[in-house]
Amino acid sequence: MGAGAASFKGRNGQGGVMQAEIKSADLGTLDGPILLFGGPYSNLQAVEALARFAKARGIDGSAMICTGDIVAYCGAPRESVSAIRALGCAVVAGNCELQLASGAEDCGCGFAPGSSCDMLSGAWFAHAVQRLDADAKAWMGALPDVATFGHQGERYGVIHGGVRDVARFIWSESAEAVFEEEWQALEKIVGPVDHIIAGHSGLPFIRETPRGRWINAGVIGMPPHDGGQQSRFALLDGGEVTFHRLSYDVAGAVADMERAGLPRAYSHALQSGYWPSEDVLPPGLRVPSLARG
Repeated sequence: MGAGAASFKGRNGQGGVMQAEIKSADLGTLDGPILLFGGPYSNLQAVEALARFAKARGIDGSAMICTGDIVAYCGAPRESVSAIRALGCAVVAGNCELQLASGAEDCGCGFAPGSSCDMLSGAWFAHAVQRLDADAKAWMGALPDVATFGHQGERYGVIHGGVRDVARFIWSESAEAVFEEEWQALEKIVGPVDHIIAGHSGLPFIRETPRGRWINAGVIGMPPHDGGQQSRFALLDGGEVTFHRLSYDVAGAVADMERAGLPRAYSHALQSGYWPSEDVLPPGLRVPSLARG
């Protein structure tokens, strides 16, 4: 894995995490099936289920890429980091990794004051700070911010949220200018790419842009606000992307959260399939309460 760095200055104006230096990694050529996933979110049971799926498909860690946020809402941050490291997969740093590694006081998402996410994030972040040791935090701090790889003759870039604001929320319905802005920012660092793989927002989607596909692989640690318990990941094979549902031990994940004394809102989300933090979503992606049954 080769690595490099690029520097810039700026402010995002939204309270998110701005990196003073972007670290990039070249993952080489990966022409076989590639498992893409994001947001383990301290959900050890989901990580273990993903590992079983990969093993059954003959996919090893060299063909697995995580878009970051290993640690977040659930109850097993230390164990989840250890499990991801044991997989040996490539990981780009999410805002949670950057904040935990730097000794920050919060997750750095820039949630609006008084929003559900703002009120709930303090508890799980404090739990993660307490549970993670210095080695885990140092490992997080050394992760690349962006990565590239070749697949079937095309070049892919991998980021977390945005390029300069790692905690930027980019949705399927975001304006075309948002994708163009991020594409330009990434190519200034790593050169031309045909497609971009991203994470952070928690919802899987593919957006066809004039530049190429923007692929959000989804997250495995929390359901995609659709009323089901299964979370999501993606497979890139032969240039085609398919989304897959991940079944895991939900009861075990909930028990971990209860033992950790975390707010019940997110453990309820694992069971109900609906986020407690719908106010972070754009209006077009929200689910009316009457539709939830």
